Amino acid sequence: MTKLPSVSGRDCIKVLQKVGFYITRQKGSHINLRRDDPFAKTVVPDHKEIKKGTLKAILKDANLTVDEFIALL
Repeated sequence: MTKLPSVSGRDCIKVLQKVGFYITRQKGSHINLRRDDPFAKTVVPDHKEIKKGTLKAILKDANLTVDEFIALL
């Protein structure tokens, strides 16, 4: 398995938008994203750097592997 990259919240959102997610709302620094088909939702913090555990949870919610995420960066 490939090592998780260090990315910002905005970069993570751009990748998720490439696979069909769209922003539903924002409260503070947390941005909610949703995909309709297949249904999935996740929350991305708008930070300069997302912590590794948080990024892993976002990828799990989005049904993406680390390799797929890196390819879309």
